[in-house]
Amino acid sequence: MARRRVKKHTQASVKDAQNAQKPSDQAPKSMVIRIGAGEVGSSVSQLVKDMRQVMEPHTAIRLQERKANKLRDYTTMTGPLGVTHLLLFSRSKSGNTNLRIAITPRGPTLHFRVDNYSLCKDIVQAIKHPKSSGHQSFMSPPLLVMNNFTSTTPSATANGESNKQQQIPKQLESLITTVFQSLFPPISPQTTPLTSIRRVLLLDRTPQASHKSSANGQSEANGDDTSSHPSYILNLRHYHISTKQTGLPKSIRRLNAAERAITGDKKKNGRAPNLSKMEDVADYFLGDPDGKGGYTSASESEVETDAEVEVLAPQSRKIVGKRDRNSIGAQSGADADSGSTRKPPVEKRAVKLTELGPRMKLRLTKVEEGVCAGKVLWHEFVTKTREEEKAMDEMWEGRRKEKDERKRIQKENVERKKKEKAAKGEQGDEGEEELDEDVDDMDLDDDEWDSEEHENEEVEAEEDAEEEEEMDG
Repeated sequence: MARRRVKKHTQASVKDAQNAQKPSDQAPKSMVIRIGAGEVGSSVSQLVKDMRQVMEPHTAIRLQERKANKLRDYTTMTGPLGVTHLLLFSRSKSGNTNLRIAITPRGPTLHFRVDNYSLCKDIVQAIKHPKSSGHQSFMSPPLLVMNNFTSTTPSATANGESNKQQQIPKQLESLITTVFQSLFPPISPQTTPLTSIRRVLLLDRTPQASHKSSANGQSEANGDDTSSHPSYILNLRHYHISTKQTGLPKSIRRLNAAERAITGDKKKNGRAPNLSKMEDVADYFLGDPDGKGGYTSASESEVETDAEVEVLAPQSRKIVGKRDRNSIGAQSGADADSGSTRKPPVEKRAVKLTELGPRMKLRLTKVEEGVCAGKVLWHEFVTKTREEEKAMDEMWEGRRKEKDERKRIQKENVERKKKEKAAKGEQGDEGEEELDEDVDDMDLDDDEWDSEEHENEEVEAEEDAEEEEEMDG
């Protein structure tokens, strides 16, 4: 009788898949969206695609928007998909490109005006030796570097009140720092391998003193006095990180590269140097009789680099048997008793940054409490007195009470309907009851959302009117 075949599981089990997905589930996920897909233009659409590459791998890279989609369509899907951040690009009626960064589900939202931007294709054309970054560079999130996000304390002057009004509040600076830090997963120096960090995202805040003079020049030309408004300007850059071993001449590096290509796991055609025209190997290392271009030449060993760092040299691990492990353990114990410690091998590597794009100059205009709707925490052009702030707080407190009251009435109505059905002896399906409750929730939420959208439209109309007045002036 033939032996029965026993099937072996070649695929990972469900538990293994869940355990493998745990680290990625904890990482923040984002969606880069263009609001008004057919109205923003081709340049902004390409800018959205470039920003999706920057936010990889934890972003919706193949998201397709429709012209009929509204903000509510995306916010309702953030919970089921686990999306934590929304980056919304739009264009106002006056032609300004805007960017909103919102944390779901409760905010806050940062409103930026994109003053200038350059696409990835523009960067590639401008650079003499562009870097063609492969797919592996986008398998891990970029390293976030933030510079000058918190301003120094200004010196006391005679008009201290006017200087305080021109300064950005400290709470706002810490809030902006936290929002940008939460865009990417934190990096642990002890566990994160250096080879996984292949990109860097640089955010540099322009000091207020440097761009105040340009603002004064524009205001004098236009006849306006806009220099009194505090401004928060960020410059965004995206780079690729490449490393190269230093301290060795080019001839030896070529031999090492050829050896790795031939003896590696994936054997390739190693480009070994051509030594057919040389009488001795020393001619290859020493170069010409004058010593040009060989091991003795300093120009061959020097590399144009931005920085040099010392890292642990990669070590190949071999499978060791039981006897060899025992001998290694005994030798390490003897070294510990004698007090001698072996230092890990260290090599010098040159770090070079090549810009990938895009570039953006962002100007903070407004900070809101909720997701694209809520209490305005800070505005660049609108300054309110204490009485106005108190009135605004009372207004939002009244809205919150009205919302709680609607929820209470809705809950009472649901309980009353259940009691009426139970009294009449009608036992409907639980699915229908849940469907009714969901419909009621959606109705109330839609009313609330419509009112918030109406307020946003009014605020945007006011901002556009202010911009047109400044331009006319």
